[in-house]
Amino acid sequence: MLTAASETFRRFPRPFWILMGSSFIDRLGGAILFPFFALYVSARFDVGMTVVGGLFAIFALSSQVGGFVGGALADRFGRKVLVIFGLVVSASSSVVMAYVDSLAVFYIVAGVVGVLSDMAGPAQQAMVADLLPEEQRTEGYGIWRVVVNLAVMIGPLIGGLMATRSYLWLFWSDAVTSIITAIIIFFALAETKPAAAPGHEHEPFGRTLAGYGVVLRDTAFIGFLVASTFLNTVYIQMNSSLPVFLRDARGAPPTDYGLILSINAAMVVLLQFWLTRRLKTRPPLLLMVLGGLFYLVGFGMYAFVYGLPLFILAMVFITIGEMIVIPVAQSLAAQLAPEDMRGRYMAVFALAWTIPWAVGPILAGLVLDNYNPNSLWLWGMLFCAIAMAGYLTLHGRAKARLAAAAPEAA
Repeated sequence: MLTAASETFRRFPRPFWILMGSSFIDRLGGAILFPFFALYVSARFDVGMTVVGGLFAIFALSSQVGGFVGGALADRFGRKVLVIFGLVVSASSSVVMAYVDSLAVFYIVAGVVGVLSDMAGPAQQAMVADLLPEEQRTEGYGIWRVVVNLAVMIGPLIGGLMATRSYLWLFWSDAVTSIITAIIIFFALAETKPAAAPGHEHEPFGRTLAGYGVVLRDTAFIGFLVASTFLNTVYIQMNSSLPVFLRDARGAPPTDYGLILSINAAMVVLLQFWLTRRLKTRPPLLLMVLGGLFYLVGFGMYAFVYGLPLFILAMVFITIGEMIVIPVAQSLAAQLAPEDMRGRYMAVFALAWTIPWAVGPILAGLVLDNYNPNSLWLWGMLFCAIAMAGYLTLHGRAKARLAAAAPEAA
């Protein structure tokens, strides 16, 4: 394992590892705060989860607006400045939210912060694609997932200790890690934006924004986005409705849910490298079909099974699907994007997550509150099947385009 890790480290360029190391520091701060955010808001303002859910919806929608603006800015002015700007705004917002004592003001801050801090999201994703040749991107995004999951494994443990003393420590920790990350990127990472195509060096920013029209007319990319939205709507239930379902419909204690999430993160950390390297030569859209099949089986099992061992088995299927789907989807989105529009393509592709987070928990709540709760996972199986059919259709139509894109990126 050590030999394989050493070989992997040598094969990727130094700037990529700097980006991964700084991402770990930043995500560690988020993992310290995020698991306790809902607890903080509900306790601080004495509100229920409906209000907290509305707050998350504001974050999701405002972050998408920020992502659209940031994607265009990243293509026009570069990635590095956007990433640093987002980190500084994130640090400032964490401090502000720690001391806001009005729920109305908190909502306003959440909206502003969502727009400004998430302007950096498409730039950071584009950086990975900028730094790596096409044949390494899927593996590179897989490494990014391992980094994120390492942070998720460690952060809540630290956050839990801090929360017993004061929630303020959580917000300050997130702020400090964001500033440390900004400093590292400022001094250690060069701009990665490819040189502008001839005739685009002095393109007006309004025309850069208008380039989103090109993205929306790209039928293959939009088809991929729609299929991924269906699949992600099922996946996000793992972090939204699944704990409620296990508690109310299966009588499982919170410790059961905590255990299966820990198994999920541990599997990603231990197996993501191995799995991604063995699948990287396979057709990406067929891999998306395979990942969707694992989702279909794993989430579908929750409609029928009882007991912790079978809950864990279902999560094993889901995690295998996740290790296939998420890095392949990120790499494929970058591959479908023209080099000079990569930031805008990644900003639009973020809709594949924004829409599920904005509507998925609400739809699941309607099912759980009004119908047989087992039917939630039957609907999930249907959504997975729709996504898989979409990927299969795109595989036939986009095969030549994907094959043509690979040499350009090499």
